[in-house]
Amino acid sequence: MSGHSKWSTIKHKKEANDAKKGKIFSKVSTQITYAARQGGGDPDMNPSLRMLIDKAKGVGFPINNIKKAIEKGTGEGDSVIIFTEASYEGFGPGGIAIIVDVLTDNKNRVVADLRNIFTDFGGNLGEEGSVSWNFETKGLITIKCGHMEKGEKYGDDDRFVAEDRDDVMIKIMDIEGILDIEEEGSDELSIFTEFKNMTKVRDSIAKMGYILKDASIIKIAKIEKKLEGEAYEKVIQAIDKLEDYNDVQNIWTDLVIK
Repeated sequence: MSGHSKWSTIKHKKEANDAKKGKIFSKVSTQITYAARQGGGDPDMNPSLRMLIDKAKGVGFPINNIKKAIEKGTGEGDSVIIFTEASYEGFGPGGIAIIVDVLTDNKNRVVADLRNIFTDFGGNLGEEGSVSWNFETKGLITIKCGHMEKGEKYGDDDRFVAEDRDDVMIKIMDIEGILDIEEEGSDELSIFTEFKNMTKVRDSIAKMGYILKDASIIKIAKIEKKLEGEAYEKVIQAIDKLEDYNDVQNIWTDLVIK
């Protein structure tokens, strides 16, 4: 599917940068709080929360901190934080289009900060619709081809049981709302959906017992731009600066990533 390799490249780069700069814990905590606020604090009843808890555990986020992040969302703790999703768009070096998705408790602060960041790298924050017209919004779900089985004895860890990837693909391909399925790595599948169907498809797959690794909205440029040399490096540096801002969750660009 056009644009997927670019999304994957940016995603992997984002994760590496976040880990290196110590930002991932803060961002995972914010995501957990938001998911708990939206769908409740019970991971068995909230697939988004359950997936984020697994993600948090995977990066070593302490269990106690996970609990605190959930309580911030549900209002059970000492403080309640209300986060809001928002997207901002503008232009980077070389006229590259950039969309920034944020999760924040203070939109006024974010707008001012992003405007300064864009100015610092020689770009400018644009009006709503200034670049988003060139992006398609889709859903992307990544799963491991298998399921978890309870430990045989009390106290034993649950274990992952792999399944044949082709069989898994056949079982899920008839779910209404799926646009495309691609193989990832040795035992994963990427499932593309229309934006409006992502949650429904995700929940259907979860009910089948497969392991959800990620489920998110992606934005794919219809028309991409190529830059070379110093111009290309300036855009990558601009993305790095945006990544370093704590409220930023995702960055989308029409740049062809090498």
